[in-house]
Amino acid sequence: MSISTKTGDSGQTSLWSGERVFKDDIRVESYGTVDELNSFLGEAMYYANSSEVKDILLSIQRDLFRVAGQLASKDVLYVKPVCDEDVQRLTDIVHHYEEIIKLKGFVIPGSILASAKLDICRTVCRRAERRIVALKRVETVPVQVGQYINRLSDLLFIVARYEEYLQDKIIYK
Repeated sequence: MSISTKTGDSGQTSLWSGERVFKDDIRVESYGTVDELNSFLGEAMYYANSSEVKDILLSIQRDLFRVAGQLASKDVLYVKPVCDEDVQRLTDIVHHYEEIIKLKGFVIPGSILASAKLDICRTVCRRAERRIVALKRVETVPVQVGQYINRLSDLLFIVARYEEYLQDKIIYK
């Protein structure tokens, strides 16, 4: 089977449920932004200095396929939905790095290449969250999807700071 199906030539795409929608549908915007985030995470992982951070990012990339799958599923339960435990795992990681770094104020993002890439991921994640909130205003979205993306932006912020911390490069406002 080819990845070039030509079924999207008219400006529509299929959801996981098989339903056809326009490519600018807020649902498509939501999972498309999550897909964009996943690609930027791949780039950030390439530049990350810490193997610990690289492992976290790879785990998140795997999770984001589930998040996008849920967002692409209208009125159909996705195979392996994001759950409360996934959200808690991210929260625990955030708390772990907060204990190590002990931030002292507002941080100017991107003092090293690795953190700059992670900060871009964080802002794309925030955009994905805004798209998901817009989707929630018109359709049902599992609560854990929003929680996961919200927590993920926190995690991306703190691991960016961890990358800077490792090189003593955190710059405060």
